[in-house]
Amino acid sequence: MKSSRSEFLAIRSIQYHIRHWGDANAPKLFMLHGWMDVSASFQFLVDALQRDWHVIAPDWRGFGLSEYAAKSYWFPDYLADLDTILQHYSPTESVNLLGHSLGANVAGMYAGVRPGRIKKLVMLEGFGMPTTQPDEAPARYAAWLDEVQGNPNMRSYATSQQVAQRLQKNNPRLSDERAAFLAQHWAAKNDVGTWDIQADPWHKLPNPNLYRIEEVMACWQAVTADVLWIEAKNSELLPRMGSNEQARVEIDRRVAHLRNATKVIQLMIENAGHMLQHDQPEIVAHAIDQFLD
Repeated sequence: MKSSRSEFLAIRSIQYHIRHWGDANAPKLFMLHGWMDVSASFQFLVDALQRDWHVIAPDWRGFGLSEYAAKSYWFPDYLADLDTILQHYSPTESVNLLGHSLGANVAGMYAGVRPGRIKKLVMLEGFGMPTTQPDEAPARYAAWLDEVQGNPNMRSYATSQQVAQRLQKNNPRLSDERAAFLAQHWAAKNDVGTWDIQADPWHKLPNPNLYRIEEVMACWQAVTADVLWIEAKNSELLPRMGSNEQARVEIDRRVAHLRNATKVIQLMIENAGHMLQHDQPEIVAHAIDQFLD
């Protein structure tokens, strides 16, 4: 494995953990992890990259080793945090930006909001969430009001082996070796000797704001960078979009809004689920190397 190093920065009143791989003088590649994940999730992908990169990957606020926010996580904060991180590490140059899942949604929107800041954009499983309708709002607000008064918590695990087993339950393709590595970063041993997930329990609350895909696609339409769009053939998130045929139609509709990108390359990774950077890191890395070369 390629070794990584940690850095802590004050980003918009939050103590952020930033993970680095590679020589600091190498070309920069920023990587953004997904929901309920951590920056170390990219280890296998970084290992498989053939070109020398300075990979810079934050733990989002409330995840991993980054500080927790005050009981509230608002999506635009991710955009503002990313803007500050890029300003710190690359104040004058456009950047290569990669995101997975939630991170891909942040990256894709940011690339439309700040098109001049992005040189090339890689979106892994970044097709977003199911479309919502306005009449869903009352129930969504009610659910949020019910839970915001409580005190959410995460399950603890007796051993790191149990954490690894939980990861393999989520992703049966994950090998024992990779699961054991991820467990050491996805959870941490607490004062009483059990293992806690490294995520703020307040992330579990339903978002009172509906997911408005038309606004997301409006941002995508403003993207001008080259885009590498990678999906997993066996993504566990596809059923949320309807039947296989319905999901394909809806995803293609969304990708079409990247029409102003210099070019869009779409790839489908076989024998991979939503965590495709764990399932097929060599194939994904090869595609990234070619795209960024």
